[in-house]
Amino acid sequence: MAPIRVYCDTSVFGGLFDPEFTVASKAFFEQVLEGRFALITSSIVEEELALAPPAVRKVYSGLAGIIEVVPISDTAIQLRDAYLTAQVVGSKSHKDALHIAVASTSDCRMVVSWNFKHIVHFQKIPVYNAINTVYGLPPLGIFSPSEVIHYDNEEN
Repeated sequence: MAPIRVYCDTSVFGGLFDPEFTVASKAFFEQVLEGRFALITSSIVEEELALAPPAVRKVYSGLAGIIEVVPISDTAIQLRDAYLTAQVVGSKSHKDALHIAVASTSDCRMVVSWNFKHIVHFQKIPVYNAINTVYGLPPLGIFSPSEVIHYDNEEN
C-alpha cells in the first residue's frame, strides 16, 4: 500500500517539544519513518522553522532525506487569496491559509497540524473544502497528529 501524502505544518515539528503534544507528534514521525505517511512540506515550513529553537530545526534537518518540499504554485497563491476573501482566516494568518492551499494543490490527502485556531477547526475545515471544490480540487482532510496515527491497540 502506498503511503498517504500528508502535508505537515510547522507546529507538528515543534509539537515534539511540547508536553501536551509530544507523544502524538513522536508517533506521527515514527509512522512517517515506517512508511505509513509520505511527508510533504513547503518553503513556508522552512521559513518558519528558521525562527524555531535549534532542537526543532534539528528534527527537520534529520528528516531531510524523506521530506518532499513542494513548490508554492500560482494556483496555491490564488487559492490562499480565495480563503482570505472568504474570511476563513484573517490576513494576519495568510501563512496558515497558504499551508492549506499548498497541500490542496500538491495531491496531499490530508494536513496535520496542532494549530487549532486557524487550521484544525470545525468551522474552518468545511469552508476550506468548499473553496477547494470551487477550484476543482478534492476535499482535504485536516487533522491533528493524534487523529491520524495508528495506535498499537488497534486491530487495523
